[in-house]
Amino acid sequence: MITEISDMITVVKNKKPLVLHMTNYVTACDCANVTLCVGGLPIMASEVEDAMDMVKIASALILNIGTPDSELVDSMIKVGKLANDLNIPIVLDPVGIRKGSYRMKLVDDILSDVKISVIKGNGGEISVMTDMNGEVVGVDTVRGPSDNIFAVKKLAKTTGAVVAMTGETDYVSDGTRVYILSNGNPVMGRIVGTGCMTSSVVGCYIGALGVSVDTVSAALSIFSIAGEMAINNSSGPGMFKSALMDSLNNLTIFDVETHIRVRRL
Repeated sequence: MITEISDMITVVKNKKPLVLHMTNYVTACDCANVTLCVGGLPIMASEVEDAMDMVKIASALILNIGTPDSELVDSMIKVGKLANDLNIPIVLDPVGIRKGSYRMKLVDDILSDVKISVIKGNGGEISVMTDMNGEVVGVDTVRGPSDNIFAVKKLAKTTGAVVAMTGETDYVSDGTRVYILSNGNPVMGRIVGTGCMTSSVVGCYIGALGVSVDTVSAALSIFSIAGEMAINNSSGPGMFKSALMDSLNNLTIFDVETHIRVRRL
């Protein structure tokens, strides 16, 4: 796994995948910068005609419902269908969903019409999607699943997507295999947008390398390792975000090999 991730870093930087973001207005700039830092090329679009043009040349598509409205989701579905026709992988980030909420309905609408490649959410969001009594307040997990491994495997089997659940420990599954990732630091939860930025890194990796539990796990590991390294160059959340960008940009294969903590079930 470590050797594979080292090779993946090089491939992503060489291929420079174009990642189309249909995302929220809160973290769009951060997502664009993170995409550049890991070797990808970002493009943002919300108007449907523009997004339909851009997806034709994209390597991956991000659908993020962080600031949802029905018109945007209608556009996401149209662009997602075209991405499916073009075999372009799609990451769905179900930001802030709660059971019975408007956001839950939007996610259900997307899943009913678009084949999603990767679902990336925190423990509460994944728990809600698996009907395991999760709870989310704002964008933070209040209560996640009682069995993390069961939750990611269940949602992966139900949707056919690779599922990544982020938190103090990350879990990634394709319904059969599960990777447990233990990198990162608590300050990553103190700034808005690290979850959205994670989706951007995932988009770069699946856009360059294809969709698999391995490529998604690699993306999460790289982002979390950069977070661990960034804490040494910051005194608080404000400085940390800048240091995180720098760490991602400067991350080396040696950094990955010496820091990564991952196990496979």
